[in-house]
Amino acid sequence: MPINKASLIMFESFVKQKGARRLRVIFLGPPGSGKGTQASRLSERFGIPQISTGDILRNAIVNKIGLGVKAKEYMDKGELVPDDVIIGIIADRVNQLDCENGFILDGFPRTVVQAESFDKMTEEMNIPVDVVLSLNVNEKMVVKRLCGRMVCKDCSTNYHIDFNLPKKKGVCDQCNGKLYHRPDDEEDVVRNRLRVYKETTEPLIDY
Repeated sequence: MPINKASLIMFESFVKQKGARRLRVIFLGPPGSGKGTQASRLSERFGIPQISTGDILRNAIVNKIGLGVKAKEYMDKGELVPDDVIIGIIADRVNQLDCENGFILDGFPRTVVQAESFDKMTEEMNIPVDVVLSLNVNEKMVVKRLCGRMVCKDCSTNYHIDFNLPKKKGVCDQCNGKLYHRPDDEEDVVRNRLRVYKETTEPLIDY
């Protein structure tokens, strides 16, 4: 369902009926739509893990894990990481103990192929998804959000040059880590990410 005030009320009503146990949620939306923020809030509220493929991949890149080396060339250009890599990551992650009572997927699936593979996987594991939430944001706002974003290298806290400045320039309020501008937040890359989203991920809304 698209996210607005009414749909959030419906979602909370659904959760109350179902209970927080074994709640499985998928967030869809373009880059910069705020799905990570919303997923994090739900994760804290209902005590189930947020699974962000982007965070997992960026961690692999920072630590120069084999997966990260393979994924970096795609992410730096704003392109999607190959399906087989992403699906393998998700399969490993949802099998971990903290996902026993549910999970919130942020940034997956991104293609119809990924959705089909995920459907097959969840059916085999008997872990059906309960609800899919879709965030819609104006493209101009997405570009402004992402191009002005700064991220802490140590704890990944987000800041913004217009909306959310740190107390000390270039330094994270949470851990004193150094802030940086991600390569995939350059305007040309952001616009390419939006193009890729429209071509490959938007069709999932009708899937």
